Amino acid sequence: MKRSRAIAGSAAALAVAGLATMATATTAAAAPTAAAYNGACGSGYKVVNSVPVTGKGTVYLTYSATTGKNCVVTVRNSPGAPVYMYTYLTATDGSSDYVYDSGQYTSYAGPVYLPGKGICVDWGGAIGSVSVSVSGSNCGRLAAGVVTHH
Repeated sequence: MKRSRAIAGSAAALAVAGLATMATATTAAAAPTAAAYNGACGSGYKVVNSVPVTGKGTVYLTYSATTGKNCVVTVRNSPGAPVYMYTYLTATDGSSDYVYDSGQYTSYAGPVYLPGKGICVDWGGAIGSVSVSVSGSNCGRLAAGVVTHH
């Protein structure tokens, strides 16, 4: 009798685990899709790097070969009620001041611009309390840089 209860208990545990896995899969499928670049930097700017703001949106680094400028914009996955957002850009070598935009926004923060021909840049953004930064990236050859999530 004890043996059959143990087997029945194991079967019940497996059934519960299976249901939990199915619930997790359903939840993951319902997660918001990543924010697409919205063109906020203007014509001629192409996305050269991006980093997700975990579960909230994406920060995009763009570059215009025509102007020689970088541009950064932080985009929410889903526009909605205003939330604190921030986006910034600076030269890694300290040769420029930080350029940034922050405030309560419904869909995106930025754009911010910085001449960037042949220099490494630090850039990032925040949505609500989640922030991300990238250091020493895009040094003329699309160096990945170092990503830090906060």
